[in-house]
Amino acid sequence: MKSIFDFERLYIHRSPVDFRKSINGLSAIVQEEMKLDLKSSALFIFSNQRRTHMKILYFDRSGFALWLKRLEGSKFPWPRKITDETISLPASDMALLLEGINVWTRFEDVHFEQVV
Repeated sequence: MKSIFDFERLYIHRSPVDFRKSINGLSAIVQEEMKLDLKSSALFIFSNQRRTHMKILYFDRSGFALWLKRLEGSKFPWPRKITDETISLPASDMALLLEGINVWTRFEDVHFEQVV
């Protein structure tokens, strides 16, 4: 089984999708809505409306694979201030996201005139 760190790119489809969709339906979203290459070394990440489930689609040399993660008693943090439909993120952020850590809220940059 591959690790998320084995992939060159990771893309989140920000809008929720119908989780009755499987490989074919999610592949159509990647091609038609996200306008991305399905056979690239990338993970394509989707969430349901309630953000309790996440599906991750990828292509390896022999075909497509689909991972599913379901949270019990919590929700995946999902981007709210980002308006792009397709969001690229580093594998390190994806690892945190899978642990339930909100990677979308970061510390503000601190600006100061002098240090006392």
